[in-house]
Amino acid sequence: MTLSLHRGLFALDPETAHGIALSGLARWGAAGAPLAGEMPRLETRVAGLRFPNPVGLAAGLDKDARAAGGLFALGFGAVEVGTLTPLAQPGNPRPRLFRLVEDRAVINRMGFNNGGLAAGIARAKAAKRRGGMLGINVGANKDASDRVADYVAGVTAAAAVADYVTINISSPNTPGLRDLQEGPALDDLLARCADARGGTPLFLKVAPDLTPTQVDGIARAAIAHRLDALIVGNTTVSRPPLASRDAGEAGGLSGAPLASLALARLRDFRTATGGQVALVGVGGIASGADAYARIRAGASLVQVYSAMVYEGPGLARRIVRDLAALLARDGFGSVAEAVGSE
Repeated sequence: MTLSLHRGLFALDPETAHGIALSGLARWGAAGAPLAGEMPRLETRVAGLRFPNPVGLAAGLDKDARAAGGLFALGFGAVEVGTLTPLAQPGNPRPRLFRLVEDRAVINRMGFNNGGLAAGIARAKAAKRRGGMLGINVGANKDASDRVADYVAGVTAAAAVADYVTINISSPNTPGLRDLQEGPALDDLLARCADARGGTPLFLKVAPDLTPTQVDGIARAAIAHRLDALIVGNTTVSRPPLASRDAGEAGGLSGAPLASLALARLRDFRTATGGQVALVGVGGIASGADAYARIRAGASLVQVYSAMVYEGPGLARRIVRDLAALLARDGFGSVAEAVGSE
């Protein structure tokens, strides 16, 4: 995608622009050359998996795995597709995606819109991974009578294809979904999904809008059920001061204004888990310095999403390059050496 095309997309409705960008990435990914090469200093191992670099793409951008090959070619060490639900569903009514340009942020209330588990997994299986790790993010249908059963179905199907599977119980756009983040409901969910995953690593994506008690409860459950990683975190329903006209729209806020909250919650989980569970830092990451701060705060991997809207398709390559320079500057021979070093 050229810089002029990237700018041109801003003239379009955000969801229309998103679809056009994915279509372009899907076509280019089938034949395009990778934009970022190997950097041995950045090779990272989590859950027994070899990530060529710790910079991943968060779920939500490519919900149906239509452009995973092109996204890998941008230089990401991992691409997480989804969220996929057992049955196809349209999501919430439009408009449901808003650019907050002045704040370099996004608000969405998509509602797990996707074409269903079977179709998404078939496309994910066919994606050209280029050495990167493929994550599949699964969720529950809005009208499911047994949401845990939906997650078990998702984990079972995704584990046969993915390098890791993520359970997403932290979207604010499916009513009641975040109730699964605590108490007996969380224990039941994790126990059943752990049985369903076979030997595939299992990650859990949590919200940044958690109390200290909730953080401690999730940390204990993650350790007890031997989860491989916690992704910290999803979008926030809180609203820091914002300048954009759409700041009052309902939904989850992501992008630059989320950075301080996401970093604080990452530190909380580092303390609560005592380093017993790998952490993935997400939220407001737009540069190598941002990624480095999350790693030093305890993240073994990081993910980006909203910054792609503003920084364009070269973002992964820039973060990888700058992160390598920062590690070298501070005398770290690997990402693992820097994890939790702040």
